[in-house]
Amino acid sequence: MEDMKKQKRWLQAVIFAAVVVLGGYTIVEGFRSPTKAPEVGDQAPDFALSAVDGRIYELSGLRGKVVLVNFWGSWCEPCKREMPAIESQYRKWKPSGFEVLAVNIGESAVTVKGFMEQYGLTFPALYDPNESVRKKYGVVVYPTSFFIDARGVIRFKQEGEMNEPMIERIVVSLLS
Repeated sequence: MEDMKKQKRWLQAVIFAAVVVLGGYTIVEGFRSPTKAPEVGDQAPDFALSAVDGRIYELSGLRGKVVLVNFWGSWCEPCKREMPAIESQYRKWKPSGFEVLAVNIGESAVTVKGFMEQYGLTFPALYDPNESVRKKYGVVVYPTSFFIDARGVIRFKQEGEMNEPMIERIVVSLLS
């Protein structure tokens, strides 16, 4: 009888420890993930962020256009490699209704502006200083890109580097 009470207390202690540990991961800021990260087929979560040029860009303000939301950092080698491809497709398809919002993760204005100038990028670079938009989108891999259709629905998500043919294929399919 005493052994069963000890086993029961031990089991309760294990369950309590598991709840504390697992619960702790959800409240520690660095490990928190959004309640539900958006997936392909979901409405893209709206956001408004400041850009290098001082303008405020709101995703919902681009309704009616195809939008690429790209999460990046200047320290990210794959981000650096894909930026010229994004720029090329942006210039090619902007007249047809394609927009790019490049969401920088927590870097300074000087760093972001310098990066944009160094690579000759003309699309809006947005600041996400407290990473609220990154968290809202559940981004943990850089770069991560979301292609959003004219109705605001996520149609394609890419974790990792993209190349120009991939970007063009997706943009053309969403514009048609």
